[in-house]
Amino acid sequence: MLLGVMAALFNGRKLEDALEYCREIGLEAIELPVGGYPGKGFFDPAKVLASKREQDRIRGLLKDSGLVLSGLAVHGNTVHPDKKLAGTHHRDFVNAIKLAPALGTDIVITFSGCPGGSKSDKQPNWVTCAWPTEYRDVLDYQWNKVLIPYWSAQSRLASTHGVRVAWEAHPGFCVYNPDTIIRLSEAAMKASGLKGAPVLGANLDPSHFFWQGIDPVEAARVLGEAGLLFYCHAKDTELSTHEGKVNGYLDARPYSDLNKRSWTFRTCGYGHGHEFWKPFVSMLRRHGYDHVLSIEHEDPLMSVEEGLERAVFFLQEAIMHEQAAKPWWDG
Repeated sequence: MLLGVMAALFNGRKLEDALEYCREIGLEAIELPVGGYPGKGFFDPAKVLASKREQDRIRGLLKDSGLVLSGLAVHGNTVHPDKKLAGTHHRDFVNAIKLAPALGTDIVITFSGCPGGSKSDKQPNWVTCAWPTEYRDVLDYQWNKVLIPYWSAQSRLASTHGVRVAWEAHPGFCVYNPDTIIRLSEAAMKASGLKGAPVLGANLDPSHFFWQGIDPVEAARVLGEAGLLFYCHAKDTELSTHEGKVNGYLDARPYSDLNKRSWTFRTCGYGHGHEFWKPFVSMLRRHGYDHVLSIEHEDPLMSVEEGLERAVFFLQEAIMHEQAAKPWWDG
């Protein structure tokens, strides 16, 4: 299993400098942002897509650094009711699908998106309950009129280019837990008419599961059994139980309100120790996942360098522990 980084945290730096730094601190892979909410990152994806010379240059930089391109990040809302925003994110997504094989990866990471609650809505509508019954009508519209038709078409596009789409389950979007990942993948793949292995699956990010009360180890088991473990982010969450016991963990207060929020994103090891991370890595391996743990740094209490380097040191032990666990008598 490789240890990598989601490189949006390096926005503003040159790709060459980011690659050199990643190599120096012991990383083996990098996930490049190419649009959507993470932004275009180190280069203009549309221009690179149109230039074989630029593609060769980027592949050459990756090869010289010794880092694997683990995936392209284009997290966006391609089904947003604002057609202008949805169109921009959709173009970014399509560029990412086409660019991924040209740069040497078959993974594109994104969100499922969240439509409005009806054709007339102007903002996304994330439904969290089944009653009153109009919320069921919202879900019927979102899934059957928008999400399934959209993602069935995108699954055909991805299949044409030999790419797999890894949805990051995230509250606020229609795919936010293992059940919604599996249901949308199955429904969209069925509607697409494609046969064989699914091309719509999961980017398992445990940080978003902790505050929903989901056990990421069990989530990895369920997604692994479904054959949908495509990618994995490594980010931690610290739960402030004194706040959670009073107000729960659906917390819309600003991320900067650290003393009042019921949870905060943290560097790996600062929300949960190896009592979580080692079994988590083990469960990933048990179901055949041997790609990357892509560190996503969003810890408000640490600088980019401090948070990333602490995560690298911490996760190296989790990965080495699992690699060392093979019995001496097994080959």
